[in-house]
Amino acid sequence: MDKELQNKNYEELSKELLELRKEQFNLRMQLGTGQLTRVHQFKVNRKNIARVKTLMNQKSSEKGA
Repeated sequence: MDKELQNKNYEELSKELLELRKEQFNLRMQLGTGQLTRVHQFKVNRKNIARVKTLMNQKSSEKGA
């Protein structure tokens, strides 16, 4: 996933972040209703969000420099 993200531009990363946040929301709702069986997905999703945000910050600083 990391290599795929590095090849994306800022707008594509922004869309990816939106999708990951929606997935995080859905995971939270599933946990609340007792439907979530793979609790480790929280950790995976959180780390993916951090990866995307890091790449977005790197790309925005490259634009500014």
